[in-house]
Amino acid sequence: MSPEERRAFGARVAQLRKSRGMRQDQLAAAISRTASWVSQVERGVQPVVRLDVLQLLANGLGVSVQTLRPDAPPPAASPPAASDQPNDLDLARLSLSGHPALDALLATQDRAVAHDPAELAGTVERLWQLTHTTRFAELSSAIADALPRLERAARTADAGDRAEIHLLLSQAYQALAAAFVRQDEADAAWVAADRAIRAAEQSGQPLHVFAGTFRMAHAFVRLQRLDQAEHVAKMAVAALRTHSSTSRPSPETLSVLGSLHLVLALAAARGGRREQARREIASARDIAAQLGEDRNDFNLEFGPTNVEIQAVSTAVELGDAGEALELGHRIDAGRLSPERRSRLLIDLGRAHAQRRNLGEALDCLLRAEEVAPESVRNHVAARATIRELILIAGRGAPPDLVKLAKRANATG
Repeated sequence: MSPEERRAFGARVAQLRKSRGMRQDQLAAAISRTASWVSQVERGVQPVVRLDVLQLLANGLGVSVQTLRPDAPPPAASPPAASDQPNDLDLARLSLSGHPALDALLATQDRAVAHDPAELAGTVERLWQLTHTTRFAELSSAIADALPRLERAARTADAGDRAEIHLLLSQAYQALAAAFVRQDEADAAWVAADRAIRAAEQSGQPLHVFAGTFRMAHAFVRLQRLDQAEHVAKMAVAALRTHSSTSRPSPETLSVLGSLHLVLALAAARGGRREQARREIASARDIAAQLGEDRNDFNLEFGPTNVEIQAVSTAVELGDAGEALELGHRIDAGRLSPERRSRLLIDLGRAHAQRRNLGEALDCLLRAEEVAPESVRNHVAARATIRELILIAGRGAPPDLVKLAKRANATG
């Protein structure tokens, strides 16, 4: 957007807002932004180039996207919401529906059933491998087999094994919650996280309860329930900090605490609260410095490197493309999972798209696809960025971009 285009766009937003009798703070609340952000948009200071933000603003004003920006893709070309179209986790979603082990409730045997915790542990480890490598189709199939077995075992195993099996059940649900978030199935992620928390509590492992809380907060962010995300995460942070004040925190405690600050940073960024987001990133950096290494406690991948990856993502959410690129090019994410490496490249692509650097954005997305193909083809932010690039390029879209858009079903 040129300065003239931004001013014309802002004047249109202000006119529509006033015609509906809305104040700036009322519009801001409706779209989970700040009144300052709305004011900057209306004054032509803050550009609105992302299609998802444009749609959010249109929804808040009760108008079509085309009313705000006539050159935007028509509704018929827009893809359906992620929850309305089939995806690689549909089978997993069915597995999550209803009671997980009805047959166990009808069992008539009086004695406990023998289960092999080691075999079940191997199954759960496989679930996390598939999650970290974004192989969601395989994960969905594996979950459909694993969840009923784990749920039955949690109800029928020898008393001495039940705590361990409940812990494995919690870890399985956490893997599923993480995958659902990445495929924008936030309502299913909420259910999975809730079950993870319950199973972790029954295992007697409190830190796993906090890890499940982290997954739940991420689900709330995806649902745009930012108040709930912050409530859940802040309560967990307060409890952990109170506990840590009376004893030296373990590395595992630091991993969970730092991860909770990162999800608070994300929630603040989604709400346009710049200073709060930066404070949460700074808190996470301090904790990562205490930890002193990249770890994977509770499959959180928390450590100095992941904090910087999240700092890039936060900067992109806030529209600070320059900061995101400066941070991102200093990161060596080679030791982290394919999902984390791919996510960094996606966010760098988003930052380049914000600057309308089409070639650089496309290069980042193609490299992200090489690292974790399903991450790019299924991630809502990646697909939105691809559609933005198609819009920017117009009829002159490079062939590689057109092919990528087709692979990601982002041609609208």
